[in-house]
Amino acid sequence: MFLEQLSLTDFRSYAQVDLTLAPGVTVLVGSNGLGKTNLVEAIGYLSTLSSHRVSNDAPLLRFGADRALIRAQLVRGERKVLLEMEINASRANRARINRANPVRARDILGICRSVLFAPEDLALVKGDPSSRRRFLDDLLVVLLPKHAATRMEYDKVLKQRNALLKSARAQHFSRAGVSEGHLATLDVWDSHFAGAAAALLAARLDLLNRLRPYMAQAYAQLTDGSKLLRAIYRSNLDGEPQATESDMVQDDSTDISGAPAPYSAPEPEDLSLLEPAALREMYVAALAESRKRELERGMSLVGPHRDELDLLLGQAPAKGYASHGESWSIALALRLASFYVLSEDQHIASNEPILILDDVFAELDAQRRSRLASMVSRAEQVLVTAAVGDDIPVELAGAQIQVIPGGVIPHGL
Repeated sequence: MFLEQLSLTDFRSYAQVDLTLAPGVTVLVGSNGLGKTNLVEAIGYLSTLSSHRVSNDAPLLRFGADRALIRAQLVRGERKVLLEMEINASRANRARINRANPVRARDILGICRSVLFAPEDLALVKGDPSSRRRFLDDLLVVLLPKHAATRMEYDKVLKQRNALLKSARAQHFSRAGVSEGHLATLDVWDSHFAGAAAALLAARLDLLNRLRPYMAQAYAQLTDGSKLLRAIYRSNLDGEPQATESDMVQDDSTDISGAPAPYSAPEPEDLSLLEPAALREMYVAALAESRKRELERGMSLVGPHRDELDLLLGQAPAKGYASHGESWSIALALRLASFYVLSEDQHIASNEPILILDDVFAELDAQRRSRLASMVSRAEQVLVTAAVGDDIPVELAGAQIQVIPGGVIPHGL
């Protein structure tokens, strides 16, 4: 699959821009701040219905505009598909496929497959657990669009359950105490929650099993291969306390001397061996056990929203131990593993995703630049952004497009 035409209207800095692309490597060159990343961000948005840079859609609209439009013509084998995504400020987003009637935005998931690596991906290694959970969930949606509903159902039930726990907590600290009605309603929501949590957890675990060998392979190819990259999923079903962003005041993985803290967490039980029904029963039991604490805190303390994906380099956790260069290589390995998993998926013909490398090579030494270029050069379509064309390895020599304020100029025109 490759992207043949991209048109943006009132998206980010662009009032209007039209881009013609071809298979192989295309390099978007331009000074920082001119909009290179805005172009590739639009492609990524069509894949996941979210931005890798911001948590909501408002910044995607050009200042003063009430909507933005992304049009993309994709070539998949012998077929062409035209996608149109309308991002609205005051109503639900809408999409169209081949100029048919508007559909829900999520109905286009799975059509435009892309894997985007950007500087923000350092958060996959150095950031809090939510970055790694989002990595898994976003890839789930691209690989199997049905999991958009899995994710939405869990988020909806979690929100409702948290609202109930907050209300019950207020009663708990009043003279009346928690009412029987609140407890009965909580029983009902616990049942819904356990089912939704089990479905999301099972999907994440299955995906991680598919990613692991590719992660290790990609990291070894990017480096000298002396250290093994591993990933361990830690669910609070294993009985280990998990921290969320609101729980963490500071987590720099160091002791007072500045040395990395010892890492001794045991490997958890392999929950991927269990069926969703068994996971559901485990969540029911975990919720019952944690009810008193949840009523006291007014929030859900059990569930996939509190899980962690541990990245290990050799025997040490990547967070706190990995150097800056190693962290970049780990983040790249995660994205390359995503690319390989999507490429091997047999559900869709001509399914190799578009590979996007946004401002990657400036941060890599010459050896890692060359290794990465050799790994990706054979992809059907590779889009690369760079402030300076000299940063691009010779292995990725291809078409160049100059990005200028408000537009683009194909090389040579």
